[in-house]
Amino acid sequence: GREAQLDRSGLRPGWTTGACAAAAGRAAWTALLTGVFPDPVEIDLPHGRRPAFALTQEQLGEGWTMAAVTKNAGDDPDVTQGAVVRATLRRGEPGSGIVFRAGEGVGAVTRAGLPLAIGEPAINPVPRHYIAANIAAADREAGGSGEPDVLVTVSIDDGETIARRTWNPRIGILGGLSVLGTTGVVVPYSCAAWIASIHEGIDVARATGVQHAAGTTGSSSTATVERLYPGIELLDMGDFAGAVLKYLHDHPIARITLCGGFAKMSKLANGYLDLHSHRTQVDHEHLAELAARAGAGPELVDRVRQSPTAAGAQALCAEAGVPLGDAVAAAAKAEAQAVIDNPRVDVQVICTDRGGAVVGRAGFTGTD
Repeated sequence: GREAQLDRSGLRPGWTTGACAAAAGRAAWTALLTGVFPDPVEIDLPHGRRPAFALTQEQLGEGWTMAAVTKNAGDDPDVTQGAVVRATLRRGEPGSGIVFRAGEGVGAVTRAGLPLAIGEPAINPVPRHYIAANIAAADREAGGSGEPDVLVTVSIDDGETIARRTWNPRIGILGGLSVLGTTGVVVPYSCAAWIASIHEGIDVARATGVQHAAGTTGSSSTATVERLYPGIELLDMGDFAGAVLKYLHDHPIARITLCGGFAKMSKLANGYLDLHSHRTQVDHEHLAELAARAGAGPELVDRVRQSPTAAGAQALCAEAGVPLGDAVAAAAKAEAQAVIDNPRVDVQVICTDRGGAVVGRAGFTGTD
């Protein structure tokens, strides 16, 4: 998985735009309260990480403050490598809590189907949580209640230009980049190292007599599988579905559960074995075909075809009572079985939404 491929490849991890914004925000709020910018500034990230960030720039004005951090993506070929992420903080209205605004270079949501409402700044929910948590921690450290009222404006230098090299404009995020990062850490891809760690995981499972393993695409799907099957043997599949499926042909495990986000599983349903967003894209025409098979009428099928995101298409069908998630899972299961091509392996596919809730499932051929 991620840690194993880092150890094997020697590649340096980096920090997400969300982590940079959290560092800038914590430093800025500390300065507004104390008059002093902590530099470097330590922040709290998920999974107990506590990295320190040097400040690129700092300003303290009358009733406002700004701190900036330059993003270091490690050895990952990230388009935002070297981008300057700024957080400008002002005191908010009493009782307002922490409110986010998009500054220059940060996009705004213009279409449905994303995890944020239309009109919201494209600062994703998990980064919002740990940015807010770090500002609250700074407030407590300065003698406050830890429940500050603050307006946080996040901006990214040249973000609108950089965003043209991403998929943001196609999915309805306009005006700049998204602030992303569920863990705060950028793990650079070494395909060979990751695939080798997947194969080793299967080998270990077989050697220890494991009868049921799960390949997951990320932290949310991993949590879902662990909730459904406590103690299950986990394979950190990431985007490398083909590495799992092809290896199982000659190295079978009795049962394999493939669990991932709806969009990624829709790619597998369409025959893609590499699920990375830079290398394969969701085929909305194929989603529309699956929706039709699941019982969607012509108008809904067309709306699925025109939806800017796979999640939006799934939500449309769910509202109409059309089980698109199950249809995607069934198609993905068929593709997986064809690649494995070994009757000794039983397959199920589980599709999840961004929060880890199951939105589609094609169970084992045998009794689950």
